[in-house]
Amino acid sequence: MVLAFLAAGSAGNTPDRDSVTVRPPEDHQKDRMPEPPPADSNNEMLAHYRRRESRVYQILRAPLPLVHNPKEKMLPPAEGLGLLVGGACAPGWAGFVTIDMEAAAGVDVAADVQALPFRDNSVAAVECDAVLEHVRNPVLAVAEMVRVLKPGGYIHIVVPFNQPFHAYPSDFQRWTIPGLEGLLTSAQCDVVESGIRTGPTATILAYFCEYCRILAPKSLGKVAYAAANWVVWPLRYLDLWLNRKPNAHILANCIYVLARKR
Repeated sequence: MVLAFLAAGSAGNTPDRDSVTVRPPEDHQKDRMPEPPPADSNNEMLAHYRRRESRVYQILRAPLPLVHNPKEKMLPPAEGLGLLVGGACAPGWAGFVTIDMEAAAGVDVAADVQALPFRDNSVAAVECDAVLEHVRNPVLAVAEMVRVLKPGGYIHIVVPFNQPFHAYPSDFQRWTIPGLEGLLTSAQCDVVESGIRTGPTATILAYFCEYCRILAPKSLGKVAYAAANWVVWPLRYLDLWLNRKPNAHILANCIYVLARKR
């Protein structure tokens, strides 16, 4: 199914999922679109998505070595259709169109976040979770998300600060909280709140598990990683305490910003 947003999505009108249409990229967007990643990288990413859907993977996978900060400020309710950026093979959000760079399970529109095929001021809210680190030009990606967001609409972005390299299909960026705030304010948004999503313990455990993968023979790397996760994951709950400390951001694993378009 092809989805996107009508000119009716501009201020004063609310698009719905049955009346949306794709807007072709404008000439200036075509000129600035980045080089696509190598095909083998995309194939590896899609293979990973397929593995995550397998029953064996879901049974054997250890709990993640992290716990979300319960005080994180999320998107407020919005009237109109929202945009979920990077939701391949994940549960969809009610009232949101999901985009990702490949037409994987759960994706409504396969598109590059650096050149969104949607009209200006056409969505009520934007959620972008763990995507910008995989984008070559995050400034352009944020500008595109803000462009399609209605004035007064909210955008919620989550990015890593301390995380091992992870390619989906590649990995380019890391941010501090002030750095992520600056990315939004430069795109004509006002920061409503920012902070830690996953804290210092998540950082240490993530690096420890990757360290075990590197120590092991290549053929046993995934086994070593999974075994390490099973051993250490209960420690993740330390972050419910550590995230309350004023200096927890020094070792934060992931950070977030909630901002409002001017």
